[in-house]
This record gives sequence, C-alpha cells and structure tokens, in this order.
Amino acid sequence: MTNQTMNNHQIREFPAGRLATIDVCAIGRQKHHVTAMIELDVTGIRDQIRQRRKNGHLSFTGWLTQVIGHTIAQHPEVASFRTGKRKLMLFKDVNVSMVIEKLVEGKRVPIPLVIEQADKRTAQSITQQISEAKEKAMDKGDLVLHKRSDRLEKLYTRLPGFARRAVWRYILSHPGIAYPKMGNVAITSLGMIGNVKGWFIPISVHPICFGIGNIVRKPGVINNVVEIREILHMTILIDHDVADGAPMTRFLHDLARKVEMGVM
Repeated sequence: MTNQTMNNHQIREFPAGRLATIDVCAIGRQKHHVTAMIELDVTGIRDQIRQRRKNGHLSFTGWLTQVIGHTIAQHPEVASFRTGKRKLMLFKDVNVSMVIEKLVEGKRVPIPLVIEQADKRTAQSITQQISEAKEKAMDKGDLVLHKRSDRLEKLYTRLPGFARRAVWRYILSHPGIAYPKMGNVAITSLGMIGNVKGWFIPISVHPICFGIGNIVRKPGVINNVVEIREILHMTILIDHDVADGAPMTRFLHDLARKVEMGVM
C-alpha cells in the first residue's frame, strides 16, 4: 500500500476489496426496498444466552442469525430474487451474508462471510463459524472468507467502475449465479463494533437485509409494571419487487414474536 504525504493532506490507498462495497452501494440505491425500523425486547434471551455460555460458546449474533434464518424459511417470498419480468426464484435454504471486519493491508475492511443453511443450523454452530472467520488470516485479494477468490474475482478489482457495476447487474439478474456467491439474506451489525444508540439504514443488493444496531437499557412495561429492559434497535430492508405489504407484515410480526419470546 502506497501513502503520499503532502503539505496539508495525505493521500492513502485503500484495499482493493473495498471496491465491492462501493459497487454494492451504487447498485443497492437502485433497489425498491421498504424500510422497517423496529425495537425488540431481548432481555429474556440475553439472560438465556448468559446461562448457556457456561456450557459452551454462544453469541447473541449467532442466535439472532439462526432465528432470522428459521423465520425466513417460513416466509420464503421475502428472501426471493426476481428473475425475468414476472417470475420469482425461491431457494430451499437460507444463506446469510454477514459482514466481518478484517485487517487487510493494515486497514480494517468489512468482508462478507456467507453462512450457509442458517435455517437448519444451531446457534452454536453459527457462532463458531463467525468466530473462526474473525480469527482466520486473510490473503491479499480474497473477497469471500470461506472460499479463496478465483481468477475472475481477482480480475474484478482491476476493472473500471462502470464495468464492475455491470458485473453486479448481470449477477443480480441471474439469481442462480448470485445465490451461491452472496446468499439471499444480508446482515450488517454495527452493534458489535460501537456503542451508538439508535438505528442505521444499510444499503444492500439482497432481497432482504437486516441492520442490527446496539442493545440499550430503557424502561418498558411488563404486566403493567415499569421495568428496565434490554432493547435491540433493528432496521429491516425488504425488496418491494418480491414481497407485498401483507407478507412483509406477517414476516415482521413472526420475527418479532420469536425474538422477544427467546425461541432457542
């Protein structure tokens, strides 16, 4: 990496892997996502996870990914891809693309990790995969942690911007190609990194994307009694091209119920 220091500023190169992030933002802004910003009471499940950690490693992120996967499996239309003008492609598995922060060429870069069959796995196995991905050394040019980049993926970083985005448009118009590479669900979690209270709205090319914020302590009413509860801020993007309002609402209601009930 080459840095140039001037009299009043510095020019710094960033890792080639960040080009994909730039392209995703450019394409994602063209998606017809509906945004839901919700609060979820996770006091009960957080207590359960603390107890379960005594018998093995289990993270809140791993558990939440499992619940999201299981719920989407019951509402597959919200994670479907549009193919052609009037057809949807639904997949039998829920594969989740999660952003993992890695050190690449001296800089921290968000890199996607695809968690396959999240709807059929345990929270412990998902937690283990996330932990292993964070600890795994990353070679220069690798764009997906669990699969070494092939020559085409490495060539991608050398293309001009308009050509890279043309590649993305082609991939997204062919779900059979997109799904093995990036799954059909995206999760971005800023809550794992900082202590920012509130929501953030991600940008995504996936049919459904979850922006996981921080967990804050705030008053809540339980059985007509005010208590201090742990509240999760979550933003959900759902592609209106593949799901109408009623299916979206049913999915959100089912997800909120499972999260707040602490379904394990």
